[in-house]
Amino acid sequence: MKKHLVGFSAVALLLAACGGNNGDGNNTTNDGSEASSAEPIELTLSGWGSSPAESEIFNATLEKFMEEHPHITVNFDVIADQYMDVTRTRLIGGNAADVFFLDAFEAPALMETGVLEPLDDYITDDFNIDDFEDPLLEAFQRDGATYGLPKDTSTLAMFYNVDMFEAAGLEGPPETWEQMEEYAQILTDSTDAFGLGVVADLARLRYIAESKGGQIATDNLASFASPEVVEALQPIIDLKDAGYAAVPADVGADWGGEMFGQGRAAMMMEGNWTISFLEDTFPNLNWDTAELPTIDGQEGSMAYTVAYVMNAESEKKDAAWELISWLTGPEGMAEWTGGGFALPTRNSVSEELGLFEDEIRAPFAEAAAYATVWADDTNLPIINNNFNNEFLSAFLGNKSLEDALQEAQDVANREVE
Repeated sequence: MKKHLVGFSAVALLLAACGGNNGDGNNTTNDGSEASSAEPIELTLSGWGSSPAESEIFNATLEKFMEEHPHITVNFDVIADQYMDVTRTRLIGGNAADVFFLDAFEAPALMETGVLEPLDDYITDDFNIDDFEDPLLEAFQRDGATYGLPKDTSTLAMFYNVDMFEAAGLEGPPETWEQMEEYAQILTDSTDAFGLGVVADLARLRYIAESKGGQIATDNLASFASPEVVEALQPIIDLKDAGYAAVPADVGADWGGEMFGQGRAAMMMEGNWTISFLEDTFPNLNWDTAELPTIDGQEGSMAYTVAYVMNAESEKKDAAWELISWLTGPEGMAEWTGGGFALPTRNSVSEELGLFEDEIRAPFAEAAAYATVWADDTNLPIINNNFNNEFLSAFLGNKSLEDALQEAQDVANREVE
């Protein structure tokens, strides 16, 4: 294998809708360019912590911004624990940061409250908003307004063990779901591993669940017990019942990447964060990646994305836009995502970094254009928790999938109502 290195929550509180004045004491323009008269400004940017290596690259990215915008000082405020709880509390108290991270999973609830500044009046033609992958941008849009710009993303693709495939007489990864089912049986029978490793949670399975026309949620209520969703997910249960699929816990692993790296699964649907883990932890493992198998001829994957959003109460909105527009513009995005920890959300930056030609990362970059984003409605946290509890019960054979999902849906909707 050639290795290439290219240089989730509480229910949202109802927040009072707040406005804010747009004066920030400077003369910056809406396109993010520096004004001729630029008084010193301090901005606060809130986000969560990450690994030391990621933090180093992100801090370097902020330093680059401040070098090019010397009138702006950015103070990065790391919220180490209970990020959204702390952020909501600060928003209610009127002391939240000027700009902050917002996960797509949490975005729907916050976009309805009025605490986020719509960005459309700041976005100019030369910012080229059309360069963003549509699913990632749409996760932060509501009722025709744009409330955030995606800073990066991660997607799912197929990891497969090349040696196991060769031992089983298989040439290349499966291209369709039916082929993957066939491969899972062959690989299980030909190796000491399960053919397919499965992470049995909605965050990984949603695109599959909705592949037959069903919906996980409708009008903010759980609807995943529909016949279409049951039909879409039943093949996973069937693979488990036949002994061709397993979850990480079945083999004593903590997560999918570990299960695959230990050689306990020949195929695993996992995210691009797994790449560096495998390279560092299992350097002798012979593996490759591919786009996920199509379902009824349709491409599918999951995307997890985070945006920069502006506090509607910030008194430094023009400077805040300078920061957001540079970080999500081609230069700032390439600076951050070039470290290889996350994928760009702009197509042009993926091209610039050579991701579409990268043998390992190309499947993840390609998926950003068609993936289902892990976000939808304001009650997703409740829906997600109930789905996960009962789907796993069905996966372990404790009840039928139809009964499990109906029970989960009933409980979820009682909690919502």
